[in-house]
Amino acid sequence: MMGRSYCLGAALALLLVLAGCAAPAEAAEGGAGQAADSAPAWEELALEGSLELQYADQFAVDFYQGGYALISVADGEEYLLVPEDAAVPTGVAEDVTVLQQPLDSVYLVATSAMDLFVSLDALDAISLSGTSAENWYVPEARAAMEAGEILYAGKYNAPDYERIFAAGCDMAVESTMIYHAPEVKEQLERLGIPVFVERSSYESSPLGRMEWLKLYGVLLGKLEEAEAAFGRAMADLAPVLSQESTGKTVAFFYITSTGAANVRRSGDYVSRMIEMAGGTYIFPDLGEEDSALSTVNMDMETFYVGARDADVLIYNSTIDGELHTVAELLDKSPLLADFKAVETGDVWCTEQNLFQSTMGLGKMIADIHTVLTQDDPDPASLTYLHRLEG
Repeated sequence: MMGRSYCLGAALALLLVLAGCAAPAEAAEGGAGQAADSAPAWEELALEGSLELQYADQFAVDFYQGGYALISVADGEEYLLVPEDAAVPTGVAEDVTVLQQPLDSVYLVATSAMDLFVSLDALDAISLSGTSAENWYVPEARAAMEAGEILYAGKYNAPDYERIFAAGCDMAVESTMIYHAPEVKEQLERLGIPVFVERSSYESSPLGRMEWLKLYGVLLGKLEEAEAAFGRAMADLAPVLSQESTGKTVAFFYITSTGAANVRRSGDYVSRMIEMAGGTYIFPDLGEEDSALSTVNMDMETFYVGARDADVLIYNSTIDGELHTVAELLDKSPLLADFKAVETGDVWCTEQNLFQSTMGLGKMIADIHTVLTQDDPDPASLTYLHRLEG
């Protein structure tokens, strides 16, 4: 008797053959089950306008006659969004990825996008996740997975192709990590699943990252809701952004397993959050402006010299978990005992859900502003920061 894994492998091979055979026929028919002669010519569709963006610079959207939208991403990829029941226009370039609405069975691998789906009340559009339930810090995502409403389908470099195909997946949302596993992207596309590679993490402005909400609003047919939600977030943040600098310096870091200090590069979105909150990032000239790296490892002696007199220390909990006491911090490095902020009690730690909460970056800016302007802020007034005790 053949083993189950053999049968699954054979089934996938057959699906790939069928998908490969079906794709040309679908293209010839113009997509969406419509005849080619009913499809409009791409070069004849009039440009009707473009999506207005205030901060994001990693994508653009142009709107065309008939409800079509052309999405351009900064890595050079282009995506044609086709309305429900509309035909794919003739003459579309081969390197343009076609996304057919409705996009209601998404395989979401890029963790930064989950909060944007939640903010649009569009969690039901996600059927598969590249992150397991226990690794989600977005409570709605974890609850949906625990309830079986979203199924785990493997991480970016090891997807469960059978599960993805069986779910009728109509889009895979990947981070740029997929470029390290090009064979996965090709395999998904052979199965007829378009791959959208998002770059919100490449936005140097935290507000630019938040503005990707508008792009998902376009994809999901919820642009009006997206623009309203983004507008509310900006209105809430306006009082903070209008404040003058406090003159206080801030160091944002964590201690690595080798004892080095991992700090943010100057111009990174975290250092910009500090500046928007009225602070001054303690390392103003750290790292190359055009570097793809957002962090730099610094030996503790160098960190000591540069950050000892910082008014506020913020410990990044992303890698090794949250700290709750100064003693836990000093266990990481006793040198920190001499730091001004440790002596004054101005040492804070991020909540672990921060870096999955894309729409929460505005609240993080507000939190930083609070700790810079209030001596003893109410813990209940903070969303993503807590003070280390003792």
